[in-house]
Amino acid sequence: MASETFVVAYDGTDRTVVDYAARRAEASGAALCLVHVLQWSPYSFLTPQELDERRMRRRQELERAKTALVDPIVAELQASGLTVEGEIRFGSPTTVILEVARDRGACQIFVGRTGKSGIENKIFGSVTLGLAQAATIPTVIVP
Repeated sequence: MASETFVVAYDGTDRTVVDYAARRAEASGAALCLVHVLQWSPYSFLTPQELDERRMRRRQELERAKTALVDPIVAELQASGLTVEGEIRFGSPTTVILEVARDRGACQIFVGRTGKSGIENKIFGSVTLGLAQAATIPTVIVP
């Protein structure tokens, strides 16, 4: 069993961060926890029927992200001999990734440098920057 856990923030667009973290995990014997975060805003002013429809769409999005993005990578890495789990959650990416790292007792977080466009980062904030500023454990930013 792995003695350390690395959390890998995976946005589904660039596998570089996953591959880099996998190489580091293999070298050190660490386990990986691949985290994918779906942003979801709660609309409290919707009707009960609209809320039910949103819950159904939320379940569909979770299943789609699991089967299309996370499960294939987890299976591939497990087949190579690594200890890997995947986790998909709704919420603010920085907050969720930090929660997962805390809950799993992670010793490092790996995150890619690229993601949103420059204008989106200015409006919504950068997950990479947020993790670098708020993490209480080492955060590796992978170009």
